[in-house]
Amino acid sequence: MTPYLDKSAPEAWQAARAWSVVVAEGALAHGLTAQEVELLKVRASQLNACAYCLDLHSREARAAGVPQQKLDMLPAWRDAELYDERDRAVLAIAEAATLLPLTEDARADLVGARAVLGEAAYVAAEWIAVAINAFNRISILSGHRVNPRDGEGRLVR
Repeated sequence: MTPYLDKSAPEAWQAARAWSVVVAEGALAHGLTAQEVELLKVRASQLNACAYCLDLHSREARAAGVPQQKLDMLPAWRDAELYDERDRAVLAIAEAATLLPLTEDARADLVGARAVLGEAAYVAAEWIAVAINAFNRISILSGHRVNPRDGEGRLVR
């Protein structure tokens, strides 16, 4: 069994969590909505195949008011008309920051996202992408389990 990074190095985990709080608070202060933040986190977690973060952030997205249909259609966001211009901007950032190295298409998406979001929200979204990618890696390398939940998100025993 792989050691949990968060349990094996609690001081590093606490620093990572504190950093994540600063990034999240900054995102909201710089113009991103909670829904946009969670859409970005869910998409990056899908791309990284991080089961733990995907489970967590899907629940948090629903709690923030993201409609279930938007979550269901997320892998096809480029072809679905459900997503507004800002949603598309944060999703483009999620993909560009996750699917490295940057391609010319990804660079073009980032230019478009910056034009839509403005400088402050764009930078905030990039920081969210950096943070969720780090946490995806922590969870994947640790082998964090996904526990069964009921329809309301409560743990099933």
